[in-house]
Amino acid sequence: MIGWAITFLVVALVAALLGFGGIAGTAVEAAKLVFFAAIALFLISAVFGVMRGRSPRV
Repeated sequence: MIGWAITFLVVALVAALLGFGGIAGTAVEAAKLVFFAAIALFLISAVFGVMRGRSPRV
């Protein structure tokens, strides 16, 4: 998902350089949304991983 956020950011930068402000704004908003969703999913996964713990191997 971080790769998607970086892709949207690159699209936004290229669109801004070429003068497409609307597309650039939309791509930046998409990049922010995907980035924060990835961070939220990572934190949820980390919390559940800590709560679950590791079972001892025999």
